[in-house]
Amino acid sequence: MPTLLHIDSSPLYGRSVSRELTAAFVAQWKASHPDGKVIERDLNLTVIPPITADWVGAVYTPEPARTPQQKQLLSLSDSLLDELEQADEYVIGVPMHNFGVPSVLKLWIDQIARVGRTFSYATGTPKGMLVGKKATFLIATGGIYDAQTRMASFNFVEPYLRSVFGFLGVTDAAFLTAGGTSVLNQGQDREAFLASHLQAVRTHAQSLQGAIA
Repeated sequence: MPTLLHIDSSPLYGRSVSRELTAAFVAQWKASHPDGKVIERDLNLTVIPPITADWVGAVYTPEPARTPQQKQLLSLSDSLLDELEQADEYVIGVPMHNFGVPSVLKLWIDQIARVGRTFSYATGTPKGMLVGKKATFLIATGGIYDAQTRMASFNFVEPYLRSVFGFLGVTDAAFLTAGGTSVLNQGQDREAFLASHLQAVRTHAQSLQGAIA
């Protein structure tokens, strides 16, 4: 059964552009994979604590030697990792916050970037363990940060996500960005603004039909 992990990180809900884009992707993905399963993860409805020294200690303690307290510390991380491992494909909605990813998304990444689960140094060099996965990142930015624009150097979203997920083994990644969303706060028609972006998302999702066996 093909499985999609759908992650949203915007706190805006009904006003969120990234959530509207991921919803369009999921709808098209379901249409293309009628026998598929979608795992939903809303990071704003998930209490994700920052990692602590005790959490790091639990991660580096061999699993058979972990205390009940250490297992409890890692329980959320284990659940989030189970979702990643079950899914064949990921779609992640990412609004740009202060030129980077939202804090809830960074907290989630800290929980799933785990030695022995998503990456390994067993051979002396880093090796990602989330192999054979596909990821689509649907990004919304208030300004325009495309390559060759004046503000391009301020975009830390795509480079960061591409590097982190590549490190974890997810090298088949697509990035679709709806840039300039600030005009929606200045009276521009939302439907007209989003039309081309939604079509691009649906076309991309449809192109994945049959890619997951």
